[in-house]
Amino acid sequence: MAAGKGTRMKSALPKVLHRLGGRALLSHVLQRAVELSARQAVVITGHGAEVVEAALAGSPMDLPLQCVRQEPQLGTGHAVQQALPQLQDDGVTLVLSGDVPLTETATLQALLALCDGRQLALLTLALPEPSGYGRIVRAAPGGPVLAIVEHKDASAAERAITEIYSGIMALPTRLLRNWLGRLDNKNAQGEYYLTDIVKFAVADGVSVAAHQITDAAQVAGVNSPVQLAELERSFQLRQAQALMDQGTRLADPARFDLRGRLSCGSDVEIDVNCIFEGEVSLGDGVRVGANCVIANARIEAGALIHPFTHIDGEQLGVQVGAGALVGPFARLRPGAQLGADVHIGNFVEVKNATLGRGAKANHLAYLGDATVGERVNFGAGSITANYDGANKHRTVIEADVHVGSNCVLVAPVTLGAGGTIGGGSTITKDTPVGALSVARGKQVSVANWTRPLKKPKP
Repeated sequence: MAAGKGTRMKSALPKVLHRLGGRALLSHVLQRAVELSARQAVVITGHGAEVVEAALAGSPMDLPLQCVRQEPQLGTGHAVQQALPQLQDDGVTLVLSGDVPLTETATLQALLALCDGRQLALLTLALPEPSGYGRIVRAAPGGPVLAIVEHKDASAAERAITEIYSGIMALPTRLLRNWLGRLDNKNAQGEYYLTDIVKFAVADGVSVAAHQITDAAQVAGVNSPVQLAELERSFQLRQAQALMDQGTRLADPARFDLRGRLSCGSDVEIDVNCIFEGEVSLGDGVRVGANCVIANARIEAGALIHPFTHIDGEQLGVQVGAGALVGPFARLRPGAQLGADVHIGNFVEVKNATLGRGAKANHLAYLGDATVGERVNFGAGSITANYDGANKHRTVIEADVHVGSNCVLVAPVTLGAGGTIGGGSTITKDTPVGALSVARGKQVSVANWTRPLKKPKP
């Protein structure tokens, strides 16, 4: 169900598209369906339907997916009624909420097992402060469920019940179809409650069972920016715990953010305030300094990423070779491929460039659209001028070249192996193997020259 307006979010963006862990809330919920090998998913949209449906169309999901609209929004029962034409009677329907992102697959598997294609199974939770939630009414403590009473319709005795309905249920589709046809809106909110099907099940002699959990975060919904931030921290702590259980050492799990997938070898160390996005792989013994942002990158064993480094491979990816040193304050952009033992220092930017083993650019440099050989030393302040205003061109620097400080290499150009480029040179032509190449204006000194003076203020 993804039709809610989300008024308290105070945002033009539909609530289910707000992000948690770098992904839309709805994406987390649909991922559970993928992991359960669902036959299909039906998304019920309403407020912001066009935006939600467009987002789903642009997000590949390994799951047959259909959208139906609930217009107007007349309650949860009315919402599920819109999905009925898409459901097949030989299956089990699992009802999930698009703004409840942290329900675990194992929990849903247990709920489906309890349903077993025969009975109505509810996911419930005991809360010390259950205000606002539907209450689970049982014949006796631990006994069969008789009804779910919405908070606004509950008596004082019913409001004292602490077991609440999470909004998640599983039931045979053929029974759901019958019960949805019997709903009415004779209640305090004038809506068609999905929870009313419980009393129909009891009346029809169908068992109603509850799978009660203790982890409130699994059934927590998002209705405000505060709740979204709280769930973000819960989500990140769970991911941090899973990594630490595998042996990754996090300096402070409360200051760690994973917004994609991260795989770590043995003896990986990650300092505080690091953000990982997309697909990131850290090899054995990799160390990541504080305040780094790393996205879509593969970092090989023994590499050291100094603090405040920014790596983003986007679609092309970034690779950092074994034993490489990167940063601090370095930037690796899409297509950066660093070989083993490469050094990229402070305020160096690398984009769509390959650096061979042992190459170094230790500070204040730009390498774009370049092929750099082994053991090259690229001086401070030097750049590859790769763009002519219309097209990109490539610079080739062969092995063992030494490029002095403040050089401009105007692509396309090749620097021959073992050559040296004198500091301050602008190189526009290929240079020979082993040669010293210097291209700069002649130095001129004017004796006894007087610097212009400022006019005195009146």
